[in-house]
Amino acid sequence: MPSHVTYAYIRQNPDIREYIRRADLSLSAIGYTEHSFSHVEKVAQTAAMILETLDYSPREVELARIAGFLHDIGNVINRTDHAQSGAVMAFRLLDRLEMPVQEICSIISAIGNHDEGTAQPVDGISAALIIADKTDVRRSRVRNTDFLTFDIHDRVNYAVEYANLHFSEDLRAIILELKIDTEISSVLEYFEIFMERMLLCKRAALFFDRKFKLYINGSNIL
Repeated sequence: MPSHVTYAYIRQNPDIREYIRRADLSLSAIGYTEHSFSHVEKVAQTAAMILETLDYSPREVELARIAGFLHDIGNVINRTDHAQSGAVMAFRLLDRLEMPVQEICSIISAIGNHDEGTAQPVDGISAALIIADKTDVRRSRVRNTDFLTFDIHDRVNYAVEYANLHFSEDLRAIILELKIDTEISSVLEYFEIFMERMLLCKRAALFFDRKFKLYINGSNIL
């Protein structure tokens, strides 16, 4: 039986929005970059774009959107193991909405497998979520307004002037293009922070039998 639970409904649900808002406040308190609606909505749309391009079904695309929107709610409990706690929270929320168990499994599996410490691309939705989440690098995610007190995370994110995730023309590669102001942060610093995430994106792309490529300032880095 088709599910009545849609991305539009999840996105507008006041309880879910409060979990996301409070999760972001928790991360703000410990100095993390923005993980609020701007981030989760971008992740939702990017994950959907990946599956649409690869001809997944419209419902699978919708589930990827929902997983993207919900993926960081576990941060309201603690940053540590937030993927697993977020998956349990999502299970309760979606079960109460009487979403079919097969769909709940797809969403909570993706959420539970998105953090680089424990992540594994176990299906298309989880692979798309991994890539969408780990490639959301942009200046506007930096909360710190005092450039003089930037740590390495602030510098690396703030240095990104342009970021674009797209498929190659032949659809054989998923490409992240970045333009970095090397006066603010070096390419080496970028890799110091993001190497593990980029390698995870490479694993996720391999699930789709695609390559993951990274271009920084026009040079092929990965």
